Formats: sequence, structure tokens, C-alpha cells
Amino acid sequence: MSQIAIPYHFLRGGTSRGPYFLRSDLPADEEALSRVLIAVMGAGNPRNIDGLGGGNAVTTKVAMLSRSAEEAADIDYFFAQVAVDKPQVDFRPTCGNILVGVGPAAIEMGLVPARDGETRVRIRAVNTGALVEAVVQTPGGAVSYEGETAIDGVPGTAAPVSLNFLDVVGSRTGKMFPTGRSMNRIEGIDVTCMDVAMPMMIARAADFGLTGHETQEELDGRAELFARMEPVRLKAGEAMGFGDVSDSVVPKIGLLAEPRGAGHVAARYFMPWTTHPTLAVTGSQCLAACALAPGTVAEGLARSIDPAPAAVVIEHPMGEMEVTVDYRRGEAGFEFLSAGVVRTARLIARGEVLVPAALDWQGRA
Repeated sequence: MSQIAIPYHFLRGGTSRGPYFLRSDLPADEEALSRVLIAVMGAGNPRNIDGLGGGNAVTTKVAMLSRSAEEAADIDYFFAQVAVDKPQVDFRPTCGNILVGVGPAAIEMGLVPARDGETRVRIRAVNTGALVEAVVQTPGGAVSYEGETAIDGVPGTAAPVSLNFLDVVGSRTGKMFPTGRSMNRIEGIDVTCMDVAMPMMIARAADFGLTGHETQEELDGRAELFARMEPVRLKAGEAMGFGDVSDSVVPKIGLLAEPRGAGHVAARYFMPWTTHPTLAVTGSQCLAACALAPGTVAEGLARSIDPAPAAVVIEHPMGEMEVTVDYRRGEAGFEFLSAGVVRTARLIARGEVLVPAALDWQGRA
């Protein structure tokens, strides 16, 4: 056999897509795993011409699933961000959009039995330790992908998948503000370094010479913008306790501006070397927390937000995203308690993906 066949399901989750694997079908060693995933996605080429990737960071994502040994979870979800134009894999972040597909994929793979009506799947994000409950539509005991829920950035409508995020504060650092302050000045720029669901460096778009309402194409065409943001991100990563983040996608970057529509705040989200076409699910929670917390870069930009539970609406390049948040303000200060979103997913393909026999890790070839 000249190639190794690996079973997979291919799903769109939210505004991202990628292959979903059983963790047991892949190498346990992360170096060997990286080589396999690079081959699967065709990383190292801007078009990912030799793999399943789509030439964009939102289409070179991988989910690996297994039954969880944790009492609080049904499924362990291990995420990998595969690079587009270089042979590189980052296992440090998680992805909330790909997470949307974990519940449906776990049911399709036989890891979780489906109930008639809807099925709740408790998910542990291995990369961060976060716990999430997904509610999947399963009429007749099978996953339904048809419905009337629309999300900006995806054509048409589909069945809703509800995600309820728990214990999102300090996902990687143990603190909402890892630097100990709600605002820092780095390289002459005011930034909020925040860790809620996803560690982020958040700044005002105007401080980088932007309106905050540019399109993805306009932003990706401005090489000088990324050259200005990256040194700030690198120092923010150090200040947050991550050390050298030059080869890591964490912390992500968010730039905020006053809303132009009915939203509470406008945001542009970076992954971090390209612009997200919409907004990451995890990033949306961090940005919502930034809009709510006192003393952050969002002060003076964000519209007033209702008392908890509140729907925080964030404008992005292709529309808006709504995040339902529970929070408290009192003598103990600001507390971000939980967040929830409603997204959609769809199973696109299933079968086997082939990688070169030279990558054999268990004598499978």
C-alpha cells in the first residue's frame, strides 16, 4: 500500500470547516501527529493544493475526538490549527467554531448515543480544559442539519446548535487580566490583555489608523498593518506569561470600534496573521467581556449593555454575532460568569483521507 487511509468526517462548524477524526486513529506523539495533519491539510502551500485545506486559516482546522474519562464530560475535543502556507501545527489554542461541529460529529461517529428530539453533549476542550455543553437537534434519534437558523458568513439556513460555555475566565492563564491590569501600554498602543475563552490582545482600531469597519480583503491587503500589530502582540504574549509567541496563534488580536448598526461594538478579529472573515466563537466571548468590563479599551466605544443575562451583539465584516452572557458587578468587582451562542453545523463528507506511507506510525502501511 502506497498510502495510509484514515477515516474522517468533514464538517462545517460555524464559519470554519475541517476534518473530524477519532483521536485513536492518529499518532499519539505530537510530532508525528503534526506531520500527519500537515499532509492531510496540504499545509505549506497557499492553496493547500495537495490536501483538504482551503487556503485560509478557517479551513485548515482539525478536530480529534474521543470519549472522555472525566465525569463532567462525554467527549474530549482536541483541536489543531494547521498553518496554510507553512508546514506548521499549533496545538495551544482551541476553536469555538469547530467546536460547533463536535456534538454532531460525536453522534455521527457513534461516540454519543442520540436521543429523540435533542441530544446534549458535554464537551471538554482538551487544549484549554474548558467545559461546554452542546445541544444538537436529533429528531428520530438522528442528527438533523436542516433548519431555519441563519448565521452571518454562511449561506442559507440550518438546524441550530446551542453552545453553553462554563468556566471560561482564565482559560489559559487562570486570570481574566493576565497582566494584572485592565489596560497596558505596549509599543505606544493602549491594549487590554484578556483571557476569557480565548487569550486576546485587544486594542482600538483607530490606534492602528483604521476605522474598524474595513472588509477582510482590505485588511489582509495592508501588510504594514500586520507589521505594526505583530510586535505589539509579541510583547503582549510575554506580558501574559506565554513567553515567545512568534510561532503561536495565541494571543489572538481584536480591534474595536464604535458600532455602525444595531450592535453594541464593532470588531475585527485576527488569527493573528490574517483577518477572520467573521468572528471566532471563543473570541466573541472575550470581546463581549471586554465590552462589559470597566477600564478596558472598549470604554467609550461600546454602547451600554443590559443587565445580566444580556445579549451582546458584536458587528464583524460579514454581519454580526450575538453572545448571551451572564455577569455580575458588585463589591467584588466585575465577574464574567458564563456565555452562550447559537450556531449551525453541517456534515459535508465522510470517508477516508490518504497520507503518504512514509508517515506510517504503527506499521499500518
